[in-house]
Amino acid sequence: MKMWSGRFRQPLDPEFEKWQRSFPYDRQLLPFELAASRAHANALEHAGVLSSEDLSEIVKALGEIARRAESEPEFLNDPEAEDVHHFVEKQLAALIGATGYKLHTGRSRNEQIATDLRLFVRQSIDTLRNLIADWIEAILTRAEAAGSAAIPAYTHLQPAEPVLVAHWLLAYGEMFLRDATRLADCRKRVNLCPLGSGAVAGATLTINRQTMAAELGFDGPTANSIDATSDRDFAIEFVDALSLLTLHLSRWAEEMILFSTPAYGFVELPEPYSTGSSAMPQKKNPDLLELVRGKAARVMGCAATLQTLVKGLPLAYNKDLQETQEPVFNASDTVIGVLPLVTGFMNTVEFNEAKMNHAAQSGFMNAWAAAAYLVERGVPSRLAHEAVGKAVQLGVERGCDLEKLPLADLQAIHSSFDAAFYSSLGLTEVLALHDVPGGTAPRHVKRALQNARERAALLRLQTPAAIR
Repeated sequence: MKMWSGRFRQPLDPEFEKWQRSFPYDRQLLPFELAASRAHANALEHAGVLSSEDLSEIVKALGEIARRAESEPEFLNDPEAEDVHHFVEKQLAALIGATGYKLHTGRSRNEQIATDLRLFVRQSIDTLRNLIADWIEAILTRAEAAGSAAIPAYTHLQPAEPVLVAHWLLAYGEMFLRDATRLADCRKRVNLCPLGSGAVAGATLTINRQTMAAELGFDGPTANSIDATSDRDFAIEFVDALSLLTLHLSRWAEEMILFSTPAYGFVELPEPYSTGSSAMPQKKNPDLLELVRGKAARVMGCAATLQTLVKGLPLAYNKDLQETQEPVFNASDTVIGVLPLVTGFMNTVEFNEAKMNHAAQSGFMNAWAAAAYLVERGVPSRLAHEAVGKAVQLGVERGCDLEKLPLADLQAIHSSFDAAFYSSLGLTEVLALHDVPGGTAPRHVKRALQNARERAALLRLQTPAAIR
């Protein structure tokens, strides 16, 4: 029996009925639907709608549905269930007869799906924050292990200045720490309970919304029934946060791909996360990294889909909102699948620190340090820049670095060059020159690494248990 069939005299067109069903994908909301149904059943019993015997029967039957869903995969192959709500009602009726139909008293599928989706997003965020913590830990472990190794930092894809490898990796650590805080902020807005909102105007019974919200671990009930039943802001915000996360993963993957090419040679791709060519025996391809870039496009597409779906909808619930579910599931599943893989990659990838260090000390990477040397001797910054630029050009013409240019030639460019100039150009000195918080000077990188570890640890400490 349909949940709405009383009004109708003709059956649905069979193709339309099959086409409009959401159970093939929203059945993954079953644990949340069962949890929300238990909370509603308790509220109905407190309101005097259900007897204690009715409540006991319903709760026991809900538990049986959960048990069968876990132990009997074919149990969920229901070709008639319209959606997860209809499926549960059907199973309750099969188990306990007419008492099962009492559960829907005073509620609507509009509030049910809004509640189930919030519970799904909340649990996904909690899972993701743990996975992000693992990912950040892998980054920080590699940063710590890099010690004093250096790598060129690039602007416009051109070598700019040397930085510690740890400093380079910490840049990614900061990105993903921000992603985790975005998800934490999103969770605060997710964690409100729509139960009691009815179809649009509120429940038709005096039920305790605060108690239902508390039972499900929500901070409280939603404030407006119209908004609660039509709101998908939380889903949009969630997937937007995931799109930024995958954007950062894509940037990391792109840089790893570049650095693994022979032109750079900084990264040796780990074989467990690479594949070969069916035609060229010598190839080792960065398939994981390329798929990470590709998955980012998928998640960004989900974010665009959600915004487009909702942008023109009048209040309150419209069937269009059914289409918001799959992008949320898809984005969540994609990122939950990606994070353990990139963590494994980062734990096993090899860095060629010798090549990194060599590259960090060639190609005039110390030019800004050279200009800073002149500034310390009272030369105006713009004139120091000009003088060092001329010295670089001279080095290019002669095929040598700044430290190989004779002092006489340097003094011909500017009189402030002296013999002490050469001792300011070494890698250690150039790194130490950036002696500000957030800079690549070793003492600041050491502090930044400790700070990042402390913030990453909080991701786990603040993660509550998931709903069962």
